[in-house]
Amino acid sequence: MVTIEQAAASAPRFYLASRSPRRRELLTQAGFAYAELPPGAADVDETPQADEAPVDYVLRVAREKAAAGWRAVVAGNLGALPVLSADTTVVVEGAIIGKPDDAAHAREMLAMLSGRPHQVLTAVALAAAAGVVTRLSASTVEFRELAAAEIERYIASGESLDKAGGYGIQGRAAVFVRAISGSYSGIMGLPLFETAELLGSQGIFPG
Repeated sequence: MVTIEQAAASAPRFYLASRSPRRRELLTQAGFAYAELPPGAADVDETPQADEAPVDYVLRVAREKAAAGWRAVVAGNLGALPVLSADTTVVVEGAIIGKPDDAAHAREMLAMLSGRPHQVLTAVALAAAAGVVTRLSASTVEFRELAAAEIERYIASGESLDKAGGYGIQGRAAVFVRAISGSYSGIMGLPLFETAELLGSQGIFPG
């Protein structure tokens, strides 16, 4: 028999504005109860603006996703739950590296990351009636030198095509990583420390 307390703890406390399975897995791992927004409800233009710094870019996109999700919640009469969003980008020598368009683009990205450090920025935003609040996670990842054949095998796996920088640290690309500094979950796409802090500031805690 489920008690009232157990039912309350398992009831969704916010909406997640993301289609990323990694973000869903991380929130579940941390014990948060949430619901997903309908597909497309929080889609925004993720094109960097002219001369936009990487930190400003990732925070802006996360804010815009959360705000768009909140508007969808209000318009659809989906309840007064806040909306959580996140955005991740890879930065190499100040340049924003997004998701690859195709295999050739992924090949170019991985060759650029080979044998050098890069930064992974993930912004988290929470939107509600009172506005949007954000947190930022910044981590550094260093790849070893990658042989051309390794890059080809990785691209053939299909793992690179939906991920910032063309790789997923939680998957096959883990063998490329010589060192990291910062948040492993942030590199995956949702920094749990900052996310829990953000949700906690609004009275939302794991069940």
